[in-house]
Amino acid sequence: MTLLRHIENLNVLIGKAVSFLIWIGIVVLCWEVVARYVFGEPTIWAHGYTQRIFGAYFVMVGAYTLIRRNHVRVDLLLGTRSPRFNAFLDLVNCAFLIIWGVVLVWEGFWLFEDAWRFNELDDSVLRHPMWPIKLALFLGALLITVQGVIEALRSLVLIVNPDADIHPPEAQRSEIL
Repeated sequence: MTLLRHIENLNVLIGKAVSFLIWIGIVVLCWEVVARYVFGEPTIWAHGYTQRIFGAYFVMVGAYTLIRRNHVRVDLLLGTRSPRFNAFLDLVNCAFLIIWGVVLVWEGFWLFEDAWRFNELDDSVLRHPMWPIKLALFLGALLITVQGVIEALRSLVLIVNPDADIHPPEAQRSEIL
């Protein structure tokens, strides 16, 4: 369990660090608005950078969001049944997450590898390399898939022992960075 806790702590650390990308994106967008409407000089780079910033944020924060239990959930069945049944439903959800994640990790790696090997550039005026955002896709998918495995193991423990206290303290906190 120590290895799982270290992986989870790494996901929390990465999630908190990546969450600051929102502020960078906001600054870039505000700069673009001021440059365009106050100075009459729109930038040619702001749109591309904000796409990359928010894209990297979106894929890299998934595991942290899973730890915090902040993904969208439809609780029609949860909370109305026994803890074992709820753990079983979580296990089914985790199975789908893991399948999706493995496919995305596989494809994300090859997308990154091709972008790196062929020096793929975007089609904007600035011709930015595509490998950083494709690396973020690969790493984000890997992080959420590994966290999905951890959550599946938690669900298995709760199926066997519904009274086990196995939820991370981070998941019980409600404040946002």
